[in-house]
Parts: sequence; structure tokens; C-alpha cells
Amino acid sequence: MNHKYSPAGNQTRAEMKNPEAQQDVSVSQGIRMMFYMMKPNETSFQTLEEVPDYVKKATPFFISLILLELVVSWIRKGKPPGRLDDALTSISAGVLSRLPSLFSRSIELTSYIYIWENYRLISLPWDSPWTWYLTFLGVDFGYYWFHRMAHEVNIMWAGHQTHHSSEAYNLSTALRQSVLQIYTSWVFYLPLAVFVPPSVFAVHLQFNLLYQFWIHTEVIDNLGPLELILNTPSHHRVHHGRNRYCIDKNYAGTLIIWDRIFGTFEAENKKVVYGLTHPINTFDAFKVQFHHLVYIWTTFWATPGFFNKFSVIFKGPGWGPGKPRLGLSEEIPEVTGKEVPYSSSASHLLRIYAVLQFALMLAFYEDTFADKAALSQFTLLLRVCFIILTLTSIGFLLDQRQDAAAVETSRCLVLLTLCRFGHLKPLIPSLSFVFEI
Repeated sequence: MNHKYSPAGNQTRAEMKNPEAQQDVSVSQGIRMMFYMMKPNETSFQTLEEVPDYVKKATPFFISLILLELVVSWIRKGKPPGRLDDALTSISAGVLSRLPSLFSRSIELTSYIYIWENYRLISLPWDSPWTWYLTFLGVDFGYYWFHRMAHEVNIMWAGHQTHHSSEAYNLSTALRQSVLQIYTSWVFYLPLAVFVPPSVFAVHLQFNLLYQFWIHTEVIDNLGPLELILNTPSHHRVHHGRNRYCIDKNYAGTLIIWDRIFGTFEAENKKVVYGLTHPINTFDAFKVQFHHLVYIWTTFWATPGFFNKFSVIFKGPGWGPGKPRLGLSEEIPEVTGKEVPYSSSASHLLRIYAVLQFALMLAFYEDTFADKAALSQFTLLLRVCFIILTLTSIGFLLDQRQDAAAVETSRCLVLLTLCRFGHLKPLIPSLSFVFEI
């Protein structure tokens, strides 16, 4: 079969090149999309190009909910829900995870469209509520199995562990996303491509992600009967725990029913201690993303035997020769509840400087995404390199590394050079003359 995605329920490649024709999202829709409460008749689109970038449009709602969590935490507990250094690292991971999209379409959509165009069996109507709800279930089911495999297959865990590396649990933790994860998750959604139009899939792929933002919080306790069906903050706190009873539990995206059906459900009952079983103790953006890949590489070469080497990659993170596929639960370090999370020893003044530089980087980051259609590939590449350098430098400053001052000095020189040659725009236009001297 060699179908083309065209307007009669399908869409050609040429028509997908115009991403600008997207409807706006109202405030009401913005709030409801964060909780998967949008209706089929307002989120059904004939073509992929019509589908809004809901994740991008959710930025003000991310910020609003983070501020609301901060206020509620101060009122209820008299303290913020997390630490500044941890929050900066989480947001840094989120920034890094989105940078590849400046250069190419998501592999999740690209692979899905390929299967749809060449191998689909039937074409469900894009405007049917039945298609909408079926896709909701299908995407959530696919996410459950991707998420479970991301914990049970070591090479997939190398990507997903980034999200679990925070020792805090708040809304900023939800933004701690992996650069690598998307390169394995796409496989689990491909069965839908033989009958669900890409435009419907693209909507639910985003909503499934957005729903998982608000459940990363400790300010919401138990939601009563909703706990039976939905993934909630309580269920997801268990998933992020490093207590033995929390390991490999509650993989749900939106519906907790999958965990109940497949035997991976665990209710919250003891104080949850968050993070990896072996904390990485760093704010270095690259170590947060790639440290487990380095561990796999080292273990692979240190492990004798072809089949053992194969197992290092494709069995669980806790596997070793002579052990079960997922390792031994008794080897997971016990927690006492008195663990002290890793925190920066940087001075208050240095932290303020780091926050200011981080805010400037975010402004350049948002400007780059807003103007990417008008920027050359060379300028895009230079901007991405500058963003990565900034995140690296901030991590070094927070970690108080000896080479932090040299890296930050180099970063400032790069900033001045990029502004001087027009690859970055000064945030205050009236200061442009400074770079013309």
C-alpha cells in the first residue's frame, strides 16, 4: 500500500510544510488542556498542519501552575516546594530536550506518518468522537508500555533516568526531560498508525504529555475515587521514589488502570524519598543527561562474554551475571527518610548571578524558537551551541567546579561575539550600538 496523506482525510507532504496555520488556544482551553479536559469537537483536525503546538502554547500555564504551587506550599508548609539549584537543573534538561526540534520534525511524528502513508489498513474518520476516544486510549496504552520498558531495558533507561535524577518532587521536576528518550518511545505508538490519522495522534501525544505535568507535586494529597482510574500526584510520587516498595511501579501516563491490569500498581503508604537509587550529585546538564550511557559503556567492556554484554544493554539496569533480568531487589539501597538531597554550596551572590544568566538564556531560547523560520541553519546552530554552553556553565557554577570561572568567562566572550556579528539580538534594542563599536 502506498497511500498519501491528503485533504480527504489525508494530507500530502507539501501541505505539511506550513506550520503557521494553527488555531489559537483560549485561556479556558489552555487550562483544560493541562488536565486532558478538552472536547473532541474542539481538538479534531483534518490535517496535521492545523494541529496547534499545544506544548508550546502551554508555557504560560506551566509558569502559572509553578507559581501557584509555590504559593500553596508557602501557605501550607512555610517553605518552597523545592530548591533553586534543582529547579534550574530540571528546566535546563527541558530546554536541552527541545533543541533538536529546531532542526527537524519529531521522530514520533515522522515515523508515524511514514507508516500511515505506506502501510495503513483502514482510515478512521478524523472528526469522529469515537476516533478521538479510541486514540486517547491507544496513546495512553502505548505510553504505559514505553514507560515500563524504559525502566526494564537498560539502554532505554539511559534516556529516561534523566527524569528521575531529581531528589525533589515538584512541578519543575516535570520539565526534567531527556534528550534521548524520544528516540525509543516512537516505536510503541506505531500500531496506531495503521488506522488512526496523524492529526488525531498528534493531538493526543501532546495531551498525554501535558497531563503528566500537574501530577508532579506534593501539595495535592489524595483525590478520592479518582485514584481508582486516573494517574494522580499520589500514584506518581510512588513512581519517583527510590524506596524499595516504589521501584518499577505506577508507569501510567493518564490512566492508572493499566498498572492495575498488568500488576505494576503500588499505593503510596510510606514517606517517599525521591531520586535515583544511586544519586548522581551534580547539576552538570550533560552528566544529568548522559551519565548512565557512560556507565553502560564501561560496564559493557568490563563484562565478559557475548551474551552477558548483550544483557548489559537489553536487560534491566540492576542486572548482572547470575542475576534475574531486573536485578535483585535486596541490592537496592535502603532509605531511612533522613536522606539529605545534594545541594549547591555556591554563595547567594553567585546563585543570583546564575539565575540572571539563566533568565537571559531563556529569553534567547524563546526568541530562537519564535524566529526559527527566518534564521539560517548556521545561526540556529550557533544559538543552540550558545544555549548548551550557558547551561553547562551554570551547572559548573552550581557544582563549584574549579574550571567554572574559565568556562563562564569564555561563555561571556561568545555572547559578545554572537551579538557583535548579529547572530544574537540584544534583548534591549537600544543597547545594539554597544556591539557595533
